[in-house]
Amino acid sequence: MTETIVAVPAAQVLLSLIPMIGIIMAAILIFFYLLWRHRQIIRQIDVGTYVRHSFDTYAFALFAGILLTLTGLVLTVLFLYLNGISYILLGGLIPFIIGVSLLIVLVIMTKKESEFSEREHHHDLV
Repeated sequence: MTETIVAVPAAQVLLSLIPMIGIIMAAILIFFYLLWRHRQIIRQIDVGTYVRHSFDTYAFALFAGILLTLTGLVLTVLFLYLNGISYILLGGLIPFIIGVSLLIVLVIMTKKESEFSEREHHHDLV
């Protein structure tokens, strides 16, 4: 005989609240970190000790694009093999498309950068 365990409605409510409380706590932590960091930067600017850190957009787009494209490709193939064409396939297609779009943005940024540097170089020669 197989017995099915049915959760008490109060337990179901508590179990459904756990993820919401976790998300709220994470949002509060992120908010106060950003607030603290903002105030720290403002005070550093006032004192004159702030050093702006550079962010390599090209490296980020390349790394995230390759990582998301390959992960999305593997998930798409896996979900296609397990379930065929269904809504679960979006779990692989979404990261795949985001990764491909990041790589396209990288190519566009690189072309614009090379066109800009060619114009500047041509302008310096004239």
